[in-house]
Amino acid sequence: MAEFVAPIRDMKFVVEELIGLKTVNELPGYEDATSDVTTAILEEAGKLAHNVLSPINRNGDVEGSRLENGVVITPTGFKEAYKAYVDGGWNALQFDSEIGGQGLPLLLATPVFEMWDSANLAFMLCPVLTIAAVECLEEFGNISQKEKWLPKLVTGEWTGTMGLTEPHAGSDVGALHTKAEAQGDHYLLTGQKIYTTFGEHDYTDNIVHMVLARTPDAPPGTRGISLFIVPKFLVNEDGSIGQRNDVRAVSLEHKLGIHASPTCVMQFGENEGAIGYLVGEECRGMEYMFAMMNNARLAVGREGVGVGERAYQQASNFARERVQGRDPADPSAGDVPIIRHPDVRRNLMKMRALTEANRALGYYVAAQQDVARKHPEDEVKKAAQDRVDLLVPVVKAWSTDCGVEIASLGIQVHGGAGFIEDTGAAQYYRDSRITPIYEGTNGIQALDLLGRKIMRDQGEELNKFISEIKGTEITDKTIATAMLSSVEALTSASNWMLNYDGDDPRAVVSGATPFLQALGLVAGGWLLARSANIAAATKDDSEFYRSKVATSRFYAANLLPQVAALAQAATAGSAEIMALSAEAF
Repeated sequence: MAEFVAPIRDMKFVVEELIGLKTVNELPGYEDATSDVTTAILEEAGKLAHNVLSPINRNGDVEGSRLENGVVITPTGFKEAYKAYVDGGWNALQFDSEIGGQGLPLLLATPVFEMWDSANLAFMLCPVLTIAAVECLEEFGNISQKEKWLPKLVTGEWTGTMGLTEPHAGSDVGALHTKAEAQGDHYLLTGQKIYTTFGEHDYTDNIVHMVLARTPDAPPGTRGISLFIVPKFLVNEDGSIGQRNDVRAVSLEHKLGIHASPTCVMQFGENEGAIGYLVGEECRGMEYMFAMMNNARLAVGREGVGVGERAYQQASNFARERVQGRDPADPSAGDVPIIRHPDVRRNLMKMRALTEANRALGYYVAAQQDVARKHPEDEVKKAAQDRVDLLVPVVKAWSTDCGVEIASLGIQVHGGAGFIEDTGAAQYYRDSRITPIYEGTNGIQALDLLGRKIMRDQGEELNKFISEIKGTEITDKTIATAMLSSVEALTSASNWMLNYDGDDPRAVVSGATPFLQALGLVAGGWLLARSANIAAATKDDSEFYRSKVATSRFYAANLLPQVAALAQAATAGSAEIMALSAEAF
């Protein structure tokens, strides 16, 4: 099994030529993000992926993490890999210099983290949550909390978690039961959280849990939820580690994939109560947590791209080496590598096209987020943030659905060997399958896109985005024709949803998922079309640029036609979906 090799050439193309590095390089604070810096960082990050993270991916899946006497022991090599990650300063990559970070834009941080997701998704789930905790505390924590917790979270010396889900509540966070009672300058928390990724581990000497809980007189539902810092170990005034807090992992979940990542059931306050510190104001916890979740959703979308890239690399390597069957175009040649067969080639082209489209979309949104954070003009910042808000659920849902499909196609390319664990292809499928569930299931993302993003402003931002797509001159006629048809179908569906006045209360929401998928396909197709424009216009006649045009044409001919069918499904209403009684199932 070949180790992962970061697709640095394609990453640089998207960052520098498609999105345009100057999009962020000219923003205040990002002046150092030059092409030379980009190349150096991507190459060094690629070495960590290839030499450190990829080699332990397989044994991490086989060994898994285990809980012994309340202590989680991660698989062989994982603790050492985390030390290498922290010693390299990688955890501080995207944080502002004011809090000890390196201050690099998300447009550059995104490909770095994507390649690590490819190399070892289970490992990277820990840093992703630490980043979310830092961003939440940076925005909503008070001065003393920032001084106490941020320095070691920024470096990665301590890690962070998100304590949201409870056994009875699932995705309905508002139904949580965890209690927090004020006691002097802190609160005492009691309750249980499940699905806590890296809630306990052996990487660091402290873990900072960001926990949702309800104070005694809080109103019901999400309006009554507050957010608390609950450390594994309390911290003394001088910053040293103090006594153990009343929080512990009571069990690990047995999962389909990501075996190296300890998914913990966490008990808070089994004895005297877990000491926690209120973040911001009481009853504003969901507001603060959403700040963590929004960026976490973009990160999960990136994970879909990362695993897809890894599955594509393994499948293409296998297809070049596996000899079986005759090429119908040259039957006298004898048995040939299966990459010569059209159906195998179709699968590989689909894997490649979806990976590149989703990569481009993720980087595009990352750049928009950089503009929203740093641009000196408020109007420009708002426009960028509006675009980010519209596309976050698309990146999260479409990219993760595609990641699962790509990993599944990777197994198909391997044939029977793909179903055998020894080849490693099955691991990518098993690992990727959690991503459509993480941070709000993809069905929730579709409802968010429709209800909170499109309906709320009566389609204003969506129509701006569609107008921008329509205004793009596409030089290749095959691609242009397919793009025009798909955009027309998407526009027709969005107009139907915005103007529906029928008597079916479920009609519009029933079409949320196919509509999100249609929007994802159009957005990805638009970015691939722009890539083909760039490739066709360059004087460089290398295979890389010829491949850009070919991949975009394949996407236009084979994937964009699905938009019309998805648009039809989006406007079909709920009659057929809800036709059977619950008992009939």
